[in-house]
Amino acid sequence: MGCSGCSTGVGVPKGCGSNGNCGTGGCDKLEVYDWLANMELPAGQKEFDWVEVRFKNGRKDYFKNTNGLSLTMSTIVAVESSPGHDIGVVSLRGELVKAQMSRRKINPNSDQFKKVYRIATQRDIDKWREVQAKEIETMYKSRELADRLQLKMKISDVEYQGDGAKAIFYYTADERVDFRQLIKDMAGAFSVRIEMKQIGARQEAGRLGGIGSCGRELCCTTWLTDFRSVNTSAARYQQLSLNPSKLAGQCGKLKCCLNFELDSYLDGLKSFPNTDTILFTKKGKARYQKMDIFKEVMWYAYEDQPASWVELKVDRVLEIIELNKSKTNPDSLEEIAEKDLELAEAAPAYENVVGQDSITRFDRTKRSRRRKNHKNKAQGKKPDTNKEAKAKNNSGGQGENKPKRRRNFNRKPKGENNNQGNRRNNNSKNRNSNRGKDNSEKK
Repeated sequence: MGCSGCSTGVGVPKGCGSNGNCGTGGCDKLEVYDWLANMELPAGQKEFDWVEVRFKNGRKDYFKNTNGLSLTMSTIVAVESSPGHDIGVVSLRGELVKAQMSRRKINPNSDQFKKVYRIATQRDIDKWREVQAKEIETMYKSRELADRLQLKMKISDVEYQGDGAKAIFYYTADERVDFRQLIKDMAGAFSVRIEMKQIGARQEAGRLGGIGSCGRELCCTTWLTDFRSVNTSAARYQQLSLNPSKLAGQCGKLKCCLNFELDSYLDGLKSFPNTDTILFTKKGKARYQKMDIFKEVMWYAYEDQPASWVELKVDRVLEIIELNKSKTNPDSLEEIAEKDLELAEAAPAYENVVGQDSITRFDRTKRSRRRKNHKNKAQGKKPDTNKEAKAKNNSGGQGENKPKRRRNFNRKPKGENNNQGNRRNNNSKNRNSNRGKDNSEKK
């Protein structure tokens, strides 16, 4: 499946090149799963007549299906625009559209709404792809025009309308920019209606896409739409070093993911004392150095020994603070730490008795005993003493364990064996009698 909404013009996504399965400039960018698609509506209830349409780089808008068209997910439609019409892809329909509109505070009963004109024809799609092929070239030319006018702005993306009547230029700027002359120059160069939209650094990174320091696609590209402000206090609460190169994302701002786990850290910090509190002992004063929030551990060091840190549990630190309030000081922090260490050693340690932690516990194959016995005989090893003891017990403990005789499967019937035995006895008697005769003749 190829993405017809990308700017390559050939229906192939720009990102990883997986032909429809990537999140950066591909078909799955900010996609919503319609989990109500296979559910029937109650009797007498009509389907919600609004649809969500996705345009380039995740831009979405809501349109009313006034003509009663049978629209499904990923249907390419021609929708109302100003001026002319635009081409987009249906990304959501049904009751979930009502939930999304209420989230964005859009009134579906309003008199002012945009319509879905028709399902896009092949002529509409060809025109759409034709104008999409111009977007990269248009962006480079517009940057040259902005440089000539010495405007402090960066044009990061260009989006053509489906019918080619209008082009939207997305730019970032730190200050207010007077681009009236730039619009005149671009209108004369491209012969289209020009619309300028200023976006922030995070929106720019979300539109362009990329790979974060975690090795995954940017959150603002794949799923994040609500850009909340991030402060350096979020890094302080999480005990992170204030290194701008590590805390900043590709947009140059603080990473949005600093807010993801902030609530968990704030809940964990509620049980910790104030880090400015000094611990008084008979050995000296101790100041806070470091903490581990989820392990509930704090490190303190004496003022005259800043290099030697003492590890204490949060409960112990709170006990010392209460003792200091009652004007009693413990001997030293080391003694308290040693008591905690002794208690930890006395506690039963975890042992992997059954072997449930082994990843390959189900991959072990059972070897047959015959192969093992043959292998021991070939290497000249002694038999196992355990097997000998078992054999003695089975025999009742009488005598030594004699080796078993091998069975002769070529043995003949009893009658034949008896005849052979008689013949052998007669032959031996004849030989002995002949030997006696020879000895008498010699004498």
